[in-house]
Amino acid sequence: MKPFSLCSFFLIVFVLSCSDQDQFTEAFQQHTAGRYLLHPDAVIGIHYNNNTLLVDWLGAKDIKPLLLDDHTFYVKEMNKKMRLVLNPADSLYYLSEVIGDAAVTYDYKKLRDSQHVPSYYLLNKDYDKALKGYLKIQVEDSASIFIEEKKFNTYGYETLRNDAFDDAIAIFKMNVALYPESANVYDSLADAYLKSGDSLDAFINYSKSLTLDSGNPSAKRYIKGYNKE
Repeated sequence: MKPFSLCSFFLIVFVLSCSDQDQFTEAFQQHTAGRYLLHPDAVIGIHYNNNTLLVDWLGAKDIKPLLLDDHTFYVKEMNKKMRLVLNPADSLYYLSEVIGDAAVTYDYKKLRDSQHVPSYYLLNKDYDKALKGYLKIQVEDSASIFIEEKKFNTYGYETLRNDAFDDAIAIFKMNVALYPESANVYDSLADAYLKSGDSLDAFINYSKSLTLDSGNPSAKRYIKGYNKE
């Protein structure tokens, strides 16, 4: 049998110490559990199960990070070391990215229970609130990747292929509100109206699309056929 090395001893102590740190007071759990704003349209979730801290991130649920101390942990999936910190400026908890010996930063603010990102409302079919959130993002950054016209157009057609006509129309209307000078958004909305059986609104939106893009062949064909009727 090989002799028990000092390195092996310290490794075991480190692993056991990390396991022992998997303990949190009820007050700490209550204050820190919740959603932290990762970017304008996504959150990082923090919750606890039997005193174990778990992370939700971009669709992945119940990620168990490596605890480094009572407030600091490493999330392999994100490749980030993070710390739960209380900001004395507003008395709110934040997730702070830990980079070497740099000063504490307040990177990701904990949201109130009533606060949600636009994609939350979109997935829950609350299209008015979703649009309000996306318009706010557009005002702050008109080139934001979170409000790309193509993304909403693709989502609208995915919904339309499932014959969810009202939802598809609502999604395309959001795109119209975000990009009122785009011929394509009106063409897509017209497609949804046409498939739903609403020929008049299809005509109105194909006409608007043609006004913005006189070379739109699908709009030309539909308007020509509609006028013959």
